[in-house]
Amino acid sequence: MLMLVLSWCVMTCTHELGHIVAGWSSGGTLRNADLRPWHLPYSIFDPDPHPLVTRWGGPVCGAILPLGIALAVRRQWLFFIAYFCVLANGTYLATSWLAGGNKEFLDTPQLLAHGAHPATVAVYCVVTIGVGYVGFRRQCVRMLRPPASDTALSAQRSARRTPVK
Repeated sequence: MLMLVLSWCVMTCTHELGHIVAGWSSGGTLRNADLRPWHLPYSIFDPDPHPLVTRWGGPVCGAILPLGIALAVRRQWLFFIAYFCVLANGTYLATSWLAGGNKEFLDTPQLLAHGAHPATVAVYCVVTIGVGYVGFRRQCVRMLRPPASDTALSAQRSARRTPVK
C-alpha cells in the first residue's frame, strides 16, 4: 500500500511540475499552483502564450521523468513507481477525454480546445496505457512473488552460467 501512495505522490508531482516547467519555459506567467497530491493539483498561467506546450508538459514529463530515473538508477521499486506513472498519465488523459469532465481544469479538454489533434492524444493514450500496463503488471508480479529460497536462487544462478553444448 505504501508503494501505491508513494507512486501516486510521484505521479501527481512530476505531472504538475511538467506543466509548470513547460509553462515557464514557453513564456507563461504562473499565477497560482497547488502541488498537494491528496487532491487535484493544478497550475494556472496567465498569460500563457503557448498553452499546448504548457498542457503537454504535464503528461509528457509525468511519464518520462520517473521512467528515466528508474532506467538510470535500476532499482525494482523505482520501476514500480515509474510504470505506475506512465499508466496513470495515459489513463488520466483517456478518462478525462471520455468523461468530458471539467473543461477548465482537466488536461484533455484543454489540449483539444487549444488545438491538439485528437489522433495525437489518442496515440499518447494508447502508448502510455499499453507500456504502462505491461510494465506495472510485471512489477506487481515481482513485488508480490514470495522470495525464493537461497538454495533455489543459487540453483537458478548456476543454471544460467552453465553453457549449453
